[in-house]
Amino acid sequence: MTELPSDTTLTEDGFAEPARGRIMLIACGALAREILALKRANGWDHMVLQCLPAKYHLYPEKITRAVEETVHENRGAYDEIFVVYADCGTGGLLQAKCAELGVEMVAGPHCYSFFEGNGAFAARDEITAFYLTDFLVKQFDAFVWKPMGLDRHPELRDMIFGNYTKLVYQAQVNDPALEAKARDCAARLGLDYEYRFTGYGDLKTALAARA
Repeated sequence: MTELPSDTTLTEDGFAEPARGRIMLIACGALAREILALKRANGWDHMVLQCLPAKYHLYPEKITRAVEETVHENRGAYDEIFVVYADCGTGGLLQAKCAELGVEMVAGPHCYSFFEGNGAFAARDEITAFYLTDFLVKQFDAFVWKPMGLDRHPELRDMIFGNYTKLVYQAQVNDPALEAKARDCAARLGLDYEYRFTGYGDLKTALAARA
């Protein structure tokens, strides 16, 4: 019997066909849990996740260079590289760099938009809402409270959040403990609370297109 190359699979009829090409996902560390959950649930074993530090969420000027370096380091090892960042505060620089590098990225201004669905998010036009995802609820102190100095100067709360009216928790999973914590986050910020179960939104759609 002839041995098949390692990069082929068999169809139901017994014919050999090429296996799916390997795809590197260059993603924000804040999305790691969600991407891994989608990979497991859908059997996307051809996707390899490479996360950049979630703290770049606080320093978006670092994102574009880090993505560029990661693409250059890995381009030869994968059939495709897909950038799992939206604009994320880069002011269009990430999109321009991805176009220059010839790689695609998730559409949208930020993860709050693509989790809800970019079309639905834009239609809401909520300019006085402060958003949290599962990750940011879990890391509220590390990514919101302390970086804004509210742990040392709670009097800054009204200055920073005075123009917001509500906190919107966009939940990716149904977790009563996380919802309770999100309610507490809203209370600490002095904002009304709204819960929305978004699931994975356009993140799932973007990855499924590469399945």
